[in-house]
Amino acid sequence: MSSWSEHRLVRDGVRLVCRDRGGPGQPLVLLHGLAGSAGEWDGIAGRLSSRYRVVAVDLRGHGDSERRPGDVSRAAHVADVLAVLDALELEPAVLVGQSLGGHTAMLTAAAHPGRVRGLVLVEAGAGGPSPDVGAEVGGWLDSWPTPFATRESAARFLGGGPVGEGWAAGLEERDGGWWPRFDTDIMVGSLAELGRRAFWDEWERVTSPVLVVLAQSGFIPPAEVDEMFLRRPATVGVSVPGAGHDLHLEQPDTLCARIVDFVEGLGTTE
Repeated sequence: MSSWSEHRLVRDGVRLVCRDRGGPGQPLVLLHGLAGSAGEWDGIAGRLSSRYRVVAVDLRGHGDSERRPGDVSRAAHVADVLAVLDALELEPAVLVGQSLGGHTAMLTAAAHPGRVRGLVLVEAGAGGPSPDVGAEVGGWLDSWPTPFATRESAARFLGGGPVGEGWAAGLEERDGGWWPRFDTDIMVGSLAELGRRAFWDEWERVTSPVLVVLAQSGFIPPAEVDEMFLRRPATVGVSVPGAGHDLHLEQPDTLCARIVDFVEGLGTTE
């Protein structure tokens, strides 16, 4: 029997699917990165649900949500988060986002400050533009030898250990092999705006408390990190030694401890 309940909602014709762990207290909404799925948060969600109401979302184009939505803009992703908050009565929420999910969380907090109580950015930045990001990510996704013969072979190809296993867990079995639950062109399209402009204005509009969790061997350029703290000096930052971009898979206990410290520091809700 699953330890979470599935919620399905439709916004503007697009299906969104959430994993709801239930739990008491402060709502936490977990947003995965590009080409990921809600399931990669299972380990962390299970740890946190004894303290908080924890919901993980399959973002549009990913997992069990709408595979080929017509709109993959940053604004569409933000509107999806708001729809989840409304449908499940989760506000004010703490948004926890990894990589592109963190960017979505940041934009949501910037545009709707009254609905976000706190923001945890895991290996997520606010800068740009990154003109080559679409081509680089698209090339990597196209290099996957799909279908994988087994989930184990997929895990080995995708890095092995907890990272490879976490990515492989998001695959689906069909037609005698294991396939991604996303399409590369939709993933590349989701990155288009990050290739064209920076988002410093939005970053400066965030009024809620922010925790930035960075990996020692992460993807966020040091100059971008420096600029984030220069523009928002009240931002709290921690670095996780020995971790890479998928630190939520590599070191879930460490990340959970940082999230709990941050959320408890917000105090009690009215």
